[in-house]
Amino acid sequence: MTLSGLEQGAITIASVLGLLSIGVPVSVAMITVAGAAMWLVAGFDFSLANFRSLPYSVTSNYTYVVVPMFVLMGVLSAKAGIIADLYRAAHRFMSRVRGGLYFSTILASAGFGAASGSTVVASSVFTTIALPEMKRFNYNLGVSAGCIAAAGTLAALIPPSIIMVILAVLTDQSIGTLLMAGLIPGLLTALIYIVGIRFFVLFRPSWAPPTNETYSWREKFQALSRIWTVLLLVLLVMGGIYMGFFAPSAAGAIGAAGAALIAAFSRRLSLKDFWESLLEAARLSTVLFFVFIGGLLLSRALLIMGFISDLNDMILAYGISESTFLAIIILMYFVLGMFIDSVSVMVITLSFVFPLSQSLGLNPVWFSVLLIKMVEIAAITPPVGLNLYAVMAASKGEVSANQIFKGILPFVLLEFGFLAILIIFPEIATWLPAKMKE
Repeated sequence: MTLSGLEQGAITIASVLGLLSIGVPVSVAMITVAGAAMWLVAGFDFSLANFRSLPYSVTSNYTYVVVPMFVLMGVLSAKAGIIADLYRAAHRFMSRVRGGLYFSTILASAGFGAASGSTVVASSVFTTIALPEMKRFNYNLGVSAGCIAAAGTLAALIPPSIIMVILAVLTDQSIGTLLMAGLIPGLLTALIYIVGIRFFVLFRPSWAPPTNETYSWREKFQALSRIWTVLLLVLLVMGGIYMGFFAPSAAGAIGAAGAALIAAFSRRLSLKDFWESLLEAARLSTVLFFVFIGGLLLSRALLIMGFISDLNDMILAYGISESTFLAIIILMYFVLGMFIDSVSVMVITLSFVFPLSQSLGLNPVWFSVLLIKMVEIAAITPPVGLNLYAVMAASKGEVSANQIFKGILPFVLLEFGFLAILIIFPEIATWLPAKMKE
């Protein structure tokens, strides 16, 4: 019996998910299944030719140099203690506000997202810095952990976002355009978090008992003086991309060099730390390149077996509308995100979800931001949200799964609220990139 392209694709995707469920790394799962699928559908020679050519075309493409550069920028920023500086400055300005430690965490996470782009790094490091302060002032432990996990997702939208770069690479879109598209949605998400927490604290005062800490204006500006270099770096990198002074690949190199200079001049980075940062960046970049290769091989396998064309035909046959398609995609990502980490969900599904969105005429920039927002909701959705476990691991047993699962719920509700706003007003994501092109 001959299987249709739709059936073959479903088996292929199910095989990848099956391997992931038993702990196989996402890149290995996609490469293995894609290779086997191409062998069975198109023959050994075709499969071998793709395995010979595609890895080289990915690793030799100059456009992809932005990945290791932004990764290095993030690693150096974390090593240099930028998170602590950002948190300290935000805390001193918010100390008199009820729930100020929540606000400080959100503001500092937004700032660090602009210098890092890694949600897991932000969540892990902020746990070691912010959680002890929240415990000291008797903040609700579950909500505190949930706030840290949710705030960590801001790095996925606020440029330079690593996951946004991955999406741009896998969908063959402009990296600079997508990075700028995430800026306003990222900042609005932070604002919604702050407004939402303020509202929740009014009805649940026990979540944030009042504090009596005060700081003079001199102490506040002293804290600010330690972060001006970081702000300058971010403005240089993103301003350069926005104004067209240099390409995103060059911006990544400037960002990495700037982060290294900041660390060197502040004397927070020894030669040993610098070497370790280079090794860590190389390790993370290697993992990401394997993810690229696996995602592109899987996409090619689904294409040659006719899965994507059969899906398009099915959409046309059943007359599926844009709203119905979006509802299906949101539900799919929400369910998958409960069991699979956000990067894996995105990489596996992009190969067929993105082409389908284009066949329906959806704006690619807006849809990309929507996908990022959905995978980041997945990152904080129990029971498998990656950021939740990053916080629990970093807390060293102080926060239980039950506590953080309850504490994250207000933030999940806020995220879905913003998701609705983004769907109703797509200009939130498309306005800034459009201004770049004028």
